[in-house]
Amino acid sequence: MPTPALTSLAFLTPGNFADDDPHTGLEETLALFEYGERLGFDGAWIRQRHLEHGVGSAAVFLAAAGQRTERIELGSAVIPIGYENPFRLAEDLALADVLSRGRLQIGFSTGMPHADLLGDLVHDGDWRRLDLSYGRIARVLAHLGGDYLGGPDTVIHSPGNVQRPRLQPHNPGLARRIWYGGGSLRSARWAAEQGLSLLTGNIVTGEGTDDFTTAQLNLLAEYRRTPAVQAADRPVRVALGRVIVPVDSADAAGRARYRAYAASRHERTLAPQGPKRTLFAPDVVGTADQILEQLTADPVLGEVSELRLELPYEFHREEYEQILHDVRHLIAPELGWRAASTAVPATV
Repeated sequence: MPTPALTSLAFLTPGNFADDDPHTGLEETLALFEYGERLGFDGAWIRQRHLEHGVGSAAVFLAAAGQRTERIELGSAVIPIGYENPFRLAEDLALADVLSRGRLQIGFSTGMPHADLLGDLVHDGDWRRLDLSYGRIARVLAHLGGDYLGGPDTVIHSPGNVQRPRLQPHNPGLARRIWYGGGSLRSARWAAEQGLSLLTGNIVTGEGTDDFTTAQLNLLAEYRRTPAVQAADRPVRVALGRVIVPVDSADAAGRARYRAYAASRHERTLAPQGPKRTLFAPDVVGTADQILEQLTADPVLGEVSELRLELPYEFHREEYEQILHDVRHLIAPELGWRAASTAVPATV
């Protein structure tokens, strides 16, 4: 079994807030991005969530995060493409990326949570007949590529300027920092064929197996054997997500809360769920030594060099900071990771 050797450590947060006080929760999430940067994390990622107590627009949030941080990568995991206009989304992402000086890492998915409620609100006409899947992501990529609109003689006039029209601001580097959250073999192949980096977390599709680890290893193998990845002229990134909750510096109440959270989600890991045979990985909760024992025995972690710490839903800011602190100081260094040289000391 390969020995884990992490070169990149990031975290993914749900961006919780209270129904009657969204500002406080969003401000605390921005502060968590700042805290992660001070600790030396390489990336901070936000979930995009619709109709929930979370961030409905990753582009807007990451634009704000870019003004509060200086070095850390800023990611979205993941933007459900079915609710987005490809051109307008590409505009928003390009603007946020320029404001952050090229630090965005954008993850997409083709799922549409709450489609029965949102589909008619987002789309005019019968949205079920539209291509709301891979083709919509490909359109975002094409817009980010900066192709001019119209013919070679087409120009637009604005005050003080005549120019050929294309998406602005034009930042070709962003198109090379797009990820896909793949859970099936088909999605892994498609991401590879498009030259996208791969996000794989604690949910995969059981195809030919009821074992989560086997399914995830098959997913990685499918992605890497695709000719486009084999022939890539630049390193193709693969990041593994795991819910990891160390208890070392938590108080007694926090430890009990963490273990209860994991226990409430354990039943779903025992067998494939639903018609798509979805498989879930167990949450990794315990002392740093217990967690390291589990992680070093995880064959999937041995196949990647980037780990994305997935923070639990509905925890408090101080709990998130404690989790990040313990992972950074007690766990990640034992897996070969070293903090960014620009990090400054941070305490809980």
